[in-house]
Formats: sequence, structure tokens, C-alpha cells
Amino acid sequence: MYLTIIKVLRYINLTFERIVFTTSITIVALIVIALTLSAVTRYVSGNGYDWFIELPPVLICWLVFPLLGPLLHKGQHIQVDFLTSILTKKSILLVKLTNNLVVLIGSALFFRAGIDATVLYYNMGQILEIQLEVPIWWMYLAFPTGFFVLTTFATELVLNDLSRLISFKSEIK
Repeated sequence: MYLTIIKVLRYINLTFERIVFTTSITIVALIVIALTLSAVTRYVSGNGYDWFIELPPVLICWLVFPLLGPLLHKGQHIQVDFLTSILTKKSILLVKLTNNLVVLIGSALFFRAGIDATVLYYNMGQILEIQLEVPIWWMYLAFPTGFFVLTTFATELVLNDLSRLISFKSEIK
């Protein structure tokens, strides 16, 4: 049962990872295209379209928050590895487990806060005061989306760490 949960989470997270990386690549491409078109139109016509400049900041939140989970899973967050040279394997595993538990708890709390903020701005009906008419809640929706994805990845990492810790203890006996 325990291993089945891990396998299901791995499959879900692999799907999330593919979706998030594809979306992120698309967003980066759109940002580059928008900024390039802004420069070209200003150079050619002398006038630019404001929405070319306004689009990247609107998209950045959808780039950053959903990437939190896949980057954590791949170990591509900023980290300091000096402890690994002085700790035992069991201590390293306990530190990783503690770190992943903190991330899991924090991501669950931020997921809930993100839902509250999104609902608040949805109910207020405010729209960004730029040339593009983008509802503010749409930008805030990236927050709970990203932290939900992070929660699933952190859950998988915690279960993997617990599994390794259990197998580590059984190897010692």
C-alpha cells in the first residue's frame, strides 16, 4: 500500500513536471517574443504597443510559482552542501527528511493562503490597470497552483525519505 502511494505520486508528479516545464518554456518564449516585438515596433514605427511591455510581468508569476515543485524534486534549488561532508548517511537522510517536511507544511499553508487571496481578488472583480485587461485574480491563481504542485512533490519526497530511513534501519539490524 505504502509503495503504491509513492508510485501514484511519482506518476502524478511526472505529469505535473512535464506540464510545468512545457508551460514554462512557452512562457519564456512569449516573454522574449513580446519584448522583441516591442523593440522592433518602436524602432520601425517610433511607437510601441504598451501591452508588449506589460505582458512579461503578468506572465512571470505563472513562470515562477509552478516551477517550485519540479525544481525541488530535481534538487535544483539553491542549496549548501557542506554538511554532507561531515554528517553520517543517516544524519544526512534525517536532515533531508526534516527539510522536506518543512517544505511540505509550508507549501500546504501557502496553498491555503493562495486560495484565500485568489478568491478575495476574484470577488472584488478588479482588473489590472494596464492596456491588457487581465483580472488580478488570474495572476494570484498562480500562487495556489504552484504551491499545490509543490505540495505533491514535497509529499513524494517525504515518503521517499521515510522509505529510505526505514530501509536504512533494517540494513543496520
